[in-house]
Amino acid sequence: MSTSDTTPTAPPSDAHPRFAEALRELGLDVEVRRFPDATRTAAEAATAIGCALSQIVKSLIFEADGTPVLVLMDGSSRVDVERVRTELGAAEVKRAGADLVRETTGYAIGGVPPFGHRTRTRVLADRGLLDHPVVWAAAGTPHTVFPLDPKALVTHAGGTLVDVREQTA
Repeated sequence: MSTSDTTPTAPPSDAHPRFAEALRELGLDVEVRRFPDATRTAAEAATAIGCALSQIVKSLIFEADGTPVLVLMDGSSRVDVERVRTELGAAEVKRAGADLVRETTGYAIGGVPPFGHRTRTRVLADRGLLDHPVVWAAAGTPHTVFPLDPKALVTHAGGTLVDVREQTA
């Protein structure tokens, strides 16, 4: 190897550049998979990957008293906004609009990863994510996903484990 070849270059990634950088900073070597069809919804992602809907991680931004909060939820469940409000001790919690999602995370709805965001936010991770040995989350675009152990995912996201899923009757 000549001296001009000593600078390592990372292989190109299918992940969004900001998310690829976050992976590098965290020392995570994960397989980012790109699909020709969008994996924007949990159902689309599960179908493309060939996994259970509950193995998909939804990264959802809410506003709690005007402050963005990230909620990580499995793909087969819905967030109980009242439980999020109680967990945060907030007066009001609502889903964030597309502009706030992009402003907060740097990503568009349908491609928001669980970490690697533009701004640091509080993260609530529903305990149901731990029901699987591997979960899949968006890698910054509506066409890319990556697998990770759910405990590692919650840790890297800086998440607090909570029970915020809607309870089914």
